[in-house]
Amino acid sequence: MGARESRAAVCEAATGQTLIARYPRPASNGALAQPLRGYAWCAATLGWTALAVQLLLIFQARWQSEASLTGGLIHFFSYFTILSNTLAACVLTSAISRRRTAMQRVFALPSVAGGVAVSIVVVGVAYSLLLRSLWQPEGVQWWVNEWLHDGMPLVFLGYWWFGVEKGPLRLAHVARWALFPIVYFAFIMVRGASIGVYPYPFIDRGTLGLGQVLLNALAILGGFLLVAVLIVQLDRFKTAVGNGQA
Repeated sequence: MGARESRAAVCEAATGQTLIARYPRPASNGALAQPLRGYAWCAATLGWTALAVQLLLIFQARWQSEASLTGGLIHFFSYFTILSNTLAACVLTSAISRRRTAMQRVFALPSVAGGVAVSIVVVGVAYSLLLRSLWQPEGVQWWVNEWLHDGMPLVFLGYWWFGVEKGPLRLAHVARWALFPIVYFAFIMVRGASIGVYPYPFIDRGTLGLGQVLLNALAILGGFLLVAVLIVQLDRFKTAVGNGQA
């Protein structure tokens, strides 16, 4: 190799190292580079804050109406939005934890983060299409509502794209992820049949009837599966780009 070729190789290696330092890949053990770590910390903090404030608002309403606070807690976790945001906050918290528990290591798995990404994206899309026009929250409730339905879906999707290891996802994961909305729907139907309350109007059996509720649920499940397949394909695309195959 001549002197010119040697200098070119050195420059290429230095440039490559600079690019790697500037745009670091997620480590296979889930460790985050410092910019992503700050991003995840802010997202987790906002996520837990919004969830806590929403719970306090529910407790306040229950207290004023002299209703059970325990019932308010159950009501809080009866929303798919709350469950998905809680999972998203858990994944983000696991990403910034230096000493992870066994549960946090589970949340750090790419397959888990991918499934949560699907759920939180569905939350945002379903809210915009089906629920946004039904009420106009104000004040603190408006901020909480916007974060849970718009902010977290966008922020978490950004974390998943830049901060989660790509490559492990397979189409087989789609069926596993779908168990979450299916089990949720079964629970809501059983709970609703016993107390007559449903968290969302499009699955209100008392108003719509079982047939229409099942059709609505199948349509939403179809959307969930579509988003899940898209997440897997995006995972494959980024892996191919990273390997220089696209």
